[in-house]
Amino acid sequence: MNGTMAASSHRIMLGPLVAAIDQGTSSTRFLVFNSKTAELLSHHQVEIKQSFPKEGWVEEDPKEILQSVYECMERTCEKLTQLNIDISNIKAIGVTNQRETTLVWDKETGEPLYNAIVWLDLRTQSTVERLINKTPGRNKNHLKHKTGLPISTYFSAVKLRWLMDNVEQVHEAVVSHRAMFGTVDSWLIWCLTGGKSGGVHCTDVTNASRTMLFNIHTMDWDPELCKYFGIPMEILPRVRSSSEIYGLMKSGALSGIPISGCLGDQSAALVGQMCFQDGQAKNTYGTGCFLLRNTGAKPVMSDHGLLTTVAYKLGRDKPACYALEGSVAIAGAVVRWLQDNLGIIGSSEELEKLAASVGTSYGCYFVPAFSGLYAPYWEPSARGIICGLTQFTNKSHLAFSALEAVCFQTREILDAMNQDSGIPLTQLQVDGGMTSNRLLMQLQADILCIPVVKPSMPETTALGAAMAAGAAEGVSVWSLSPEDLSEVTSEKFEPQINPEESEFRYARWKKAVEKSMNWETTEPVGNGNGETSIFSSVPLGFYIMGSMLMLIGAKYIAGHS
Repeated sequence: MNGTMAASSHRIMLGPLVAAIDQGTSSTRFLVFNSKTAELLSHHQVEIKQSFPKEGWVEEDPKEILQSVYECMERTCEKLTQLNIDISNIKAIGVTNQRETTLVWDKETGEPLYNAIVWLDLRTQSTVERLINKTPGRNKNHLKHKTGLPISTYFSAVKLRWLMDNVEQVHEAVVSHRAMFGTVDSWLIWCLTGGKSGGVHCTDVTNASRTMLFNIHTMDWDPELCKYFGIPMEILPRVRSSSEIYGLMKSGALSGIPISGCLGDQSAALVGQMCFQDGQAKNTYGTGCFLLRNTGAKPVMSDHGLLTTVAYKLGRDKPACYALEGSVAIAGAVVRWLQDNLGIIGSSEELEKLAASVGTSYGCYFVPAFSGLYAPYWEPSARGIICGLTQFTNKSHLAFSALEAVCFQTREILDAMNQDSGIPLTQLQVDGGMTSNRLLMQLQADILCIPVVKPSMPETTALGAAMAAGAAEGVSVWSLSPEDLSEVTSEKFEPQINPEESEFRYARWKKAVEKSMNWETTEPVGNGNGETSIFSSVPLGFYIMGSMLMLIGAKYIAGHS
């Protein structure tokens, strides 16, 4: 009885609520926040299946992604009702998403024309090599002055090019003007606002800035870039700010509620961590690891392998803010690999236990370059290696080295960031799924030699999207002015080892990274059906040709003796 009384009296106190769809690489979440206190009231999460049809290929099913969003929404609304919270108090919905992942669908049927090609996917490596070879001086930074990005398999334009070249349905839809391209945010917003019956085809500046088709100075699609990749501009979504009403929900319990916030997941985490000042930074530990530093109203170009990206633009008439970003492809993904591929752990909690049981990697170093190396190297030819093994090494040491790998990779991008800005970070704000691993957080502080600060509410990505949605003109239930932002409680991990030991381990890591490079060499010569010819390896080709000539020579000599 008292519980019900408390809940119903509590209900009156809540005021406006704001929801966020957080569609990540490995899961989808729907979360509901109190716009006055930023408190998380309820949420639901659904795992997403990734498929690996060929080596280096990573795909997800667009319909499964959409379905997971509907499921998370329904479950969360049920949970809120059980908590006696009125869902009609939800005033806006924000969207945040895995970036770069590329989709093409038919605007007349609403059907996807192929699976979503995930940001980690490497099938475009030969396309990337071909594009780089075409540039003056074979320069991977040839388009960086406009895009802030190197030419890499990571970004959407090359994935879209691959779809147009290799998938008949996509090619036909483009030719007959039925194709729509989008990153995950565009697909979701289009579907949720009506799909083929009047759905809104848009994206925001942060997601657009990850396609390689967007000019970060003019803040719009760039005709020259589109021409360079051979992409018709009519298939692109309209670029909007990160905080404005894009359209209304068209179905389900939340029908009629505006979708009014949209940010790529790393930008959303920057907003959720309240990094609104030039120089503030955060590191998110998800499938990959992403360190972003706010550089204010000017795009800063990196000399140390970082990306220049749009951090946010919180309103149609508000200025855009930029960030320097260090992107690491494999962080949480290494946990999934140890679990699914090697079977040495049953859960991520088990990884922490295993690693803690030894407390050292015992000289074992694990470079998880499964998708090549991202920042600061941008080396697509690298592959994963485990080195420094002895007969003493066991799975616990491997578990420890996997956690250390995440920390070393963060150290590399932090060093690059400090060199680019000239002002070293004195502490690191962190968030994301892996931050629940306390051993990882302590290791991170030890390897960086600075304190690591973790907010007690870890869902900062979703919070950022909710803030953008709630602050949008026409919604205005969330104030982003500094004096109104709620105080965040956090936990601090201080470095506990001496810097000399930290430097020694880091130097060893660098040595391991060098050994992982130039593994997958240049583009294979296909024989039409995707198989690689043995003669595509030059040394092997010479060897075989040489052997044949020797045999012929030997026969010739034998015949004449």
